[in-house]
Amino acid sequence: MSKSRDQLMTVPEILDELGGVSRRTFYRWREIGHAPQGLKLPNGEIRIWRSEFTAWLETLREAA
Repeated sequence: MSKSRDQLMTVPEILDELGGVSRRTFYRWREIGHAPQGLKLPNGEIRIWRSEFTAWLETLREAA
């Protein structure tokens, strides 16, 4: 998927897709480097490209 057609996802959208992971758990994963890479906006919010989120999920599936 090209970045021009890719979507930026918000943290609530990520949490919804993960189905029950808490915001604190997600931010802890980010702190220890176990979450998908994201962009930090000037207002402090985080956005993650859907393609990066999908690739991250695939690495989890492969590791299981």
